[in-house]
Amino acid sequence: MTTLDVVRIDDPADERLADYNSLTDVVLRSKHEPAKGLYIAESSTVIRRALAAGHRPRSFLMAPKWLDSMSEVIARSGAPVYVAEEPLLKEITGFHLHRGALAAMHRPPLAGVHELLAGARGGAGARRVVILEDIVDHTNVGAAMRACAALGVDAVLFTPSCADPLYRRAVRVSMGTVFQIPWTRIDPWPGGIETLHDRGFTVAALALEDDSISLDDLVANPPEKLALVLGTEGDGLKASTIANCDLTVRIPMSGGVDSLNVASAVAVAAWATRVPDDGH
Repeated sequence: MTTLDVVRIDDPADERLADYNSLTDVVLRSKHEPAKGLYIAESSTVIRRALAAGHRPRSFLMAPKWLDSMSEVIARSGAPVYVAEEPLLKEITGFHLHRGALAAMHRPPLAGVHELLAGARGGAGARRVVILEDIVDHTNVGAAMRACAALGVDAVLFTPSCADPLYRRAVRVSMGTVFQIPWTRIDPWPGGIETLHDRGFTVAALALEDDSISLDDLVANPPEKLALVLGTEGDGLKASTIANCDLTVRIPMSGGVDSLNVASAVAVAAWATRVPDDGH
């Protein structure tokens, strides 16, 4: 029987907790995590999904009351479990840990775009792809990933300036679906659109251009392979991105509204263009 390697923590400056310090500092984490090859999984649900996806934990950090419910899944990992009372946890991390548990996880290497698209759908290859351009809000990234996972998107590509999908807030908002749907970075951008063309994709920019077609028109005659490119609500897609796409699409709206939150737009477009009877 596997036993837990439980370490009781009394000192917030314990050097073994370096992975968990100052988690509220977005600038620090965005620089620190990729270089060190780790990300933080927050909540028991997210941790379970990360482990189920084959990600390897470095360690766990939690209040004593969460040991029983998490013991089976974390014991199999063999990673140390640091336990501290809740006031000390807040001092260590910089926020109230009300979702129960944290895990410092080894960051898996990213696949190349060709490799990712070819391996999607159990090796059959991707047919529906979402590309997110320069989305810097972690909440929007997480919500968009959750929509993609729920609505039949085969893969998600992030441009170089997009927020980190493995930042803890993005992971938490996605409810761990960042571990479920294949994703990677597409670089260079927008030059990387040629990679999609090489694989037979029609690349559609969602933008309010004079020559844009309605999403309804796209759905009426959908291409076999479709990549949808979305940008921020404020600035939208770059002109160079739109110029490199095959067509421009707008979501029909009423009430004087001309744009949606990007995660909402992803959900609408993904649902409308989903591949029918594909098992999702």
